[in-house]
Amino acid sequence: MESFLIGPNTVGDIPQIDSGAFVDPSARIIGNVHISSGCYVGPQAVIRADEVDADGKVAPIIIGENSNIQDGVTIHALAGASVSIGRRCSIAHGAVIHGPCTVGDSCFIGFRSVIFSSCLEPEVFVGISAVVQSTDLPGGSLVPPSSVVLSEHDVKKTVGEITSSEREFMTEVVEMNISLTKGYKESRK
Repeated sequence: MESFLIGPNTVGDIPQIDSGAFVDPSARIIGNVHISSGCYVGPQAVIRADEVDADGKVAPIIIGENSNIQDGVTIHALAGASVSIGRRCSIAHGAVIHGPCTVGDSCFIGFRSVIFSSCLEPEVFVGISAVVQSTDLPGGSLVPPSSVVLSEHDVKKTVGEITSSEREFMTEVVEMNISLTKGYKESRK
């Protein structure tokens, strides 16, 4: 994991990456980032905690145990805002998570989706290319592909409940990425 792509932000915060995590050598991890055990961070992912608030501090980006941040994902936050991603979450290829943002445990964020200034309770499934901005989603919500959710009205009109099929898929993706974490770590010893 020694890479020039993992480094400090402008105030000297250094990423904290658990030894049980795997970060692809092409990923870029900058600043006040905390990556927990069992996490997988894929190729070309960018996790950047570097915007300074009025007190000269940078809020953290925290990624919980056994979560996966797939290829080309961007995670960033406005000055003074944090991002928290719970345990066993999947952030799929090309998604953007921009703080302030909280993603609860066992959430799935689909390919190319954007989550900004929102709070997702546990077990939320966001479909491919959906946008969730400035709103809160209750646990077990299903945001259909390509949906735009910008208000409580949109939540009531657009958002449904996940089914056993989505729960099963979410579990399979997490388990596959835990396997990849172990495999990549072993192959690079």
